[in-house]
Amino acid sequence: MSSQPTLQFLMIMLRAHRARLHNEERGATAVEWVVITAILVAIALAVGGVLLKVIKGKADGIDLDTDNI
Repeated sequence: MSSQPTLQFLMIMLRAHRARLHNEERGATAVEWVVITAILVAIALAVGGVLLKVIKGKADGIDLDTDNI
């Protein structure tokens, strides 16, 4: 009957692990993911807007007059 203490130990460990899993908050909730995604989209749009403005400004500055060549 030496397996009985081992079995009891395993049962105690399983119960503790299950209780720990049920009591812990793991990861972000759906609302948190939506907020994080919205912030990242806003940052991406801001960076895209700045890049578009800079590139358009540079493109408008290019002299396309071929008569000066």
